[in-house]
Amino acid sequence: MEHVDGHAHGTPAPRLLPWLSSDGKPCYLITGNGAGYLSRLADDLEAVQLATGTDVLGFARKVLEDSESPCTELRFAGLRLAECLTDALRVAESRGRRLPVPETEDAEEDEEGEERAHSRGWTDLSS
Repeated sequence: MEHVDGHAHGTPAPRLLPWLSSDGKPCYLITGNGAGYLSRLADDLEAVQLATGTDVLGFARKVLEDSESPCTELRFAGLRLAECLTDALRVAESRGRRLPVPETEDAEEDEEGEERAHSRGWTDLSS
């Protein structure tokens, strides 16, 4: 039976990693239990990215709340916030893809879910 997230018969979907390839493309890891070296490295980097986002948000708020902040500081804060948001969204996407898919009773709901997954660019890599 194939599920909305693209895995069939318990085959794990590829994990979206928190870094890009040298040519700027997404990197994926196919793993069994998530306990390998690259999985742990990805977990650690995700934690660092989220902590950095929290720190940057705190600094940016100070700059944004100060009506005397120069334009260059505002621009720098905005750029850093955009970088951190990009990282946080990537972490959320990666973690969301790894959530278990609930079983549905209605085949029509399954078809709608598959259409949504296709529209998001998710494909079945297990076949």
